[in-house]
Amino acid sequence: MITVVTAPETIPTDGFKIFLAGGITNCPNWQKELIEKMEKQETGDAEVYLFNPRRENFPIDDPNASKEQITWEFEALREADMIIFWFSKGSDNPIVLYELGMWGNSRDTLIAIGIDEGYSRKQDVEIQTMLARDDVAIVYTLDEVVKQIVETVDEVW
Repeated sequence: MITVVTAPETIPTDGFKIFLAGGITNCPNWQKELIEKMEKQETGDAEVYLFNPRRENFPIDDPNASKEQITWEFEALREADMIIFWFSKGSDNPIVLYELGMWGNSRDTLIAIGIDEGYSRKQDVEIQTMLARDDVAIVYTLDEVVKQIVETVDEVW
């Protein structure tokens, strides 16, 4: 069963938890597309939570909203069993690069990395990942990311 947890909802402590790390600002809504693809997948008995940091309506006029958002993302990343990194076109994805360095390449965390063919820093991500985590295969479509998620859930759960 797939359950989507969107910022700033309560982060569950059970099940297999996957954080969707990737661009939000000036980027296509790749999270929605990936979630729709995942909802069509069979996960057997696995309770899978997708942590989605992209809100429908971010309260831009609330001075506390950014701190709440960043704190939620930090906690969700820390709780995640797997982190999906998607580097989409439209932005250099600076926060995602930071998250990859902190949570993906510097820890023994289950990760999947996908890069949109139009992403401007594609080679940087490929080289840095090869140097830090040569065990991680980089893919170039959301369908391939979904396949990696399903295979990981099948293996781990």
